[in-house]
Amino acid sequence: MQGHRHTVTSADGTGIGLLTAGTGPALLLVHGGMGRLERWEPLWELLTGRWQVTAMDRRGRGSSGDTQPYRLSKEYDDVTAVATSLADGQGRPADVLAHSYGALCTLGAAARGAPFRRIALYEPPGPQAVPREWRDRASALVAAGQPGRAMISFLTEVIGLTMAQVSELRDTPGAQDVLPIVSATLPREARALASAAPLALAGEVSAPVLLLLGETSPAWAADLTHALSAALPQATLAVLPGYGHEAIDAAPALIYRELAQFLA
Repeated sequence: MQGHRHTVTSADGTGIGLLTAGTGPALLLVHGGMGRLERWEPLWELLTGRWQVTAMDRRGRGSSGDTQPYRLSKEYDDVTAVATSLADGQGRPADVLAHSYGALCTLGAAARGAPFRRIALYEPPGPQAVPREWRDRASALVAAGQPGRAMISFLTEVIGLTMAQVSELRDTPGAQDVLPIVSATLPREARALASAAPLALAGEVSAPVLLLLGETSPAWAADLTHALSAALPQATLAVLPGYGHEAIDAAPALIYRELAQFLA
């Protein structure tokens, strides 16, 4: 991924690393769990051909810093800080595309008044995505020095990928770099999700929202996405036929088309 590396400082002083490329209206990308800003590579050339795209590394990974103790509200602040910087730079609110845990962070930022014009959220999770038995088991695996097993458990049991799909991800160049991120962030994000309240946040969001839902995604994603569609003041629901939680990798052109139509 090519672009200009820079940093924005969040409310607690943490540096949030960014990569920006392209020209046009500002579009922010917020990745999900276990990832870095590079997870947007399948979409990068498509998006930067139309927008000035800024991808952020969420705290605790990649080019971003971290502070303790971890709180989900700090991630809301991080997204708000980046959105505010983009809006100040262009003199108008930014648009945003966010995936999974990053979509929850973006929902929280929007509920607090982050300057967004339009918001696209791909399957933000809630407590139903991380039942206690799974949280305890995954955290124990990480504590025992087995982040790879915890990652596989997350991808198959929570996200709903097959082992064949997991193997494809594992064989991707740079995939092993994810394991330190799993160790540092998976247990804390699972704990934070257990007490998250995405439906309460939804009622405070005034901007139009596109909700992306994979047709084959896990039940928690369908249930929560439909509930958010009813709770948000301005919501559009788009179902991705034949895909689940992984369409950014499997069908980037489909994601691009849905986004371009919504942001037009």
